[in-house]
Amino acid sequence: MNARVSTPDFSARVLHDEPMSKHTSWHVGGPADMFFKPLDVADLSAFLRSLSPQTPILWIGLGSNLLVRDGGVRGAVIETHGALGDLELVSATDVRVGAGVPCAKLAKQCIKWGLGPAEFFAGIPGTLGGALAMNAGAFGGETWRHVVAVSTMDRNGAQHERPASDFQYSYRHVSGPPDEWFLGATLRFEQRADASSDDIRALLAKRKATQPIGEWSCGSVFTNPPGDHAARLIETAGLKGFRIGGARVSQMHANFIVNDGSASAADIEALIAYVRDTVERSHGVILTTEVRTAGEIA
Repeated sequence: MNARVSTPDFSARVLHDEPMSKHTSWHVGGPADMFFKPLDVADLSAFLRSLSPQTPILWIGLGSNLLVRDGGVRGAVIETHGALGDLELVSATDVRVGAGVPCAKLAKQCIKWGLGPAEFFAGIPGTLGGALAMNAGAFGGETWRHVVAVSTMDRNGAQHERPASDFQYSYRHVSGPPDEWFLGATLRFEQRADASSDDIRALLAKRKATQPIGEWSCGSVFTNPPGDHAARLIETAGLKGFRIGGARVSQMHANFIVNDGSASAADIEALIAYVRDTVERSHGVILTTEVRTAGEIA
């Protein structure tokens, strides 16, 4: 039986059995028991307090870097995009950014403020919350190199302000206080009088020329192993264009798996496993997935 929110304040705004295919960039995923988009931080806190302590919680932004299985998600899914959207200049070099702000929007605003290097954020296809959770990066830049402090919330709805030193980060990995989720962060950049939107346009043009932009994907599927690139290993293993069901390895960039419009989550997950096994047999390298997997097998 699916869970239900009993608090009257939320009964009209919580979606039940919501298809996650509507909220992921791969356009796959079964139904979520509960799906909630908070109005603001106070609304989010109240919602969390209304849940049973045993209710599983999945946080999403734009739904990139996420594979939801066909059986759907038990518990509650909370979508921050469109809700935690504050974006303000708080000093000559510091920017306060909500977890629901798309990374591309952050990059463009920093250019307007004459700050950098922030243009790399334009290459991250998600929100700041996801970028904080995985130390996302692009074009040689990484999120946590710029983090000064973060705001988090625990599952009891209590808000915490924490310095960056409370967290440990490395390539595509972040660890810190358990059972807390990012509400936003203060990021520090440098003043750059020559900051220009031309820099973003050049990076996006490079991205468009080398990645399957416009097709249904999650971005990069695997992290790059030390001293190498996952895309090179996959391509030299002869896997470009290989498909399982409606999922295929992109011909443009081998570290992208594309949904041709008919893929199930099971197709994508099977293809991920096949690529990983084939690369290990061909090169002796075990690839690590960058994409998160959530939900139950149908």
